[in-house]
Amino acid sequence: MDLGLTDRVYIVSGASTGLGLACARVLADEGALLVLCAADGDELAAVAPSIGERSRLLLVPGDVTDPGTETRLVAAANARFGRLDGAVVSCGTPPSSSVLESADGTWREAFEAGLLGPLRLARSVAKAATAEGASVVMLLSGTVRAPVAGAGVANGLRPGLAMAAKTLADELGPRGVRVNTVLAGHLEVDSALELEEPARGEGPEVTEHIPLRRLGLPDEFARAAIFLLSPAGSYITGVGLSVDGGADRSL
Repeated sequence: MDLGLTDRVYIVSGASTGLGLACARVLADEGALLVLCAADGDELAAVAPSIGERSRLLLVPGDVTDPGTETRLVAAANARFGRLDGAVVSCGTPPSSSVLESADGTWREAFEAGLLGPLRLARSVAKAATAEGASVVMLLSGTVRAPVAGAGVANGLRPGLAMAAKTLADELGPRGVRVNTVLAGHLEVDSALELEEPARGEGPEVTEHIPLRRLGLPDEFARAAIFLLSPAGSYITGVGLSVDGGADRSL
């Protein structure tokens, strides 16, 4: 299937590791032009050759937690490539925590990093969309639908971001801008979301609750995310897609 991504321009945040990196590689393979962002500029430069041709990539070191980074990314896309068609927004991982013991400062920091920063980027991309519309995919986890032990702050904030994304889809739909979320389950990645963390080094029993009886691969997650992002998914918006081997038991 042709996803219709050739020479379209997308921002990818968190592009140096984990699921953001996996999404960037799939986008490059499908012919997209990319503006890649990561907080560690050296790490981003080191992985860039594994993503695609340097002439089709623009590296913009920066942390979406910092206000103004989203504006720089949008401006860079338009200056270099003359258009912007959407973004893959990585939403980070709050530290392990409990609701009972987490200090107010922990909540505030996680709110800035894991909710407000990604939301700022999504809004900025939507406002800068081409006349053809745009598409935003936010990378979240299954804590949107079910809490995970030891991830109290993430359990509290992630559903709020998912609902904000769904509301944004309602607001932007008349302009042809789509917003979807992709919810990760247990995946074999180096930079793990909190849902993946319990799966590392625990043996076969970890997969017993997963109908497919195995961990997922980053590329399997990325392909699902990029389909939603692409013109091939042009009538899908406001969706939260679980990519977890069937572990999510909700409809």
